[in-house]
Amino acid sequence: MDYNIAIENGIATFTINRSDVHNAINSTVMDGLKQFLDQIEDDQDIAYTVITGAGDRAFCSGGDLSEFHDLRTAEEAYPMLGAMAGLLYRVATLPMPVIALVNGTAVGGGCEIATACDYRIVSASAKAGFIQGRLAITTGWGGATLLFEKDGKHDRVFRLLSEAEVFTANQLLEAGWATEIYEGDREDGLQRFLAKMSAHHPSVHRAYKSVAIRKWTADFMRDRMLEEARQCSILWGSAAHHEAVDQFLNNK
Repeated sequence: MDYNIAIENGIATFTINRSDVHNAINSTVMDGLKQFLDQIEDDQDIAYTVITGAGDRAFCSGGDLSEFHDLRTAEEAYPMLGAMAGLLYRVATLPMPVIALVNGTAVGGGCEIATACDYRIVSASAKAGFIQGRLAITTGWGGATLLFEKDGKHDRVFRLLSEAEVFTANQLLEAGWATEIYEGDREDGLQRFLAKMSAHHPSVHRAYKSVAIRKWTADFMRDRMLEEARQCSILWGSAAHHEAVDQFLNNK
C-alpha cells in the first residue's frame, strides 16, 4: 500500500510508503491522508500525531509528476491543489501536536507537508527546500501561507521560497525551519524529542494548540491557503511550467 496508518501508545503515525519514488504524493496517498485525518481528529486518546516517509532516503519529494503532469490547465490542476491545501489545513489544525519526522530529503510539496506540522524533527543527513520555483510554479498546497503565518520574519520566508534552494539539516536548524536534529534511528530521535513533553498531561498540549488554532481561524488561514492553491494553478497551466517539468522528467 502507498501509505501506512498506525496508532500505538497514544501516537498516531501516517507513513508515506512509496520509497521507490522518493515518497512522492499521488492520489492514493491523498485519499489515505484524508482517511487518517477522519480517523484521528476527534480521538481524545491520541496525544501526538506523526507524519513521516518510508525508508531513510526521503521524507517526501512532493507531488508525483508522473501522475500530476497530466493536469495541463489551471482548471484541471486546481482540484488536486485545492484538495491537498485543504488536507494540510486539517493537518495544521489537528487538536494535538503534529510532528514531521523528516527522515530524509523533503523538497517541494514535501516541505509544505512538514511546514503544516507543529514541529519538524530532522535527520542530520536530510536536506530540504521549497524548490517549486525551479518548475516555474509556487507552493500550491498552502505551504507559503503556513510559512509566513508560522515564521513571522518576512524577508527570511520570502527568500527561502523565492530562491528555491535545497539546504542541509544544520542550515534548516539555523534558519528556524527545523525544530531539532537527530542522529541515527528515527524512532530514537522521536522519543528523545517527546520525552520532555510527555512528562505533562496531553490536555496541556491540546490547550496550547487551541490557542494557535483560534488565531489561524480568525485570520482566515484556510481561505488564504486555498487562494494560494488557485494562484499556483494559474502558473501550473503555463507553458513555462510544462516545459520545466518535461525537462526535469527527461533528465531523470
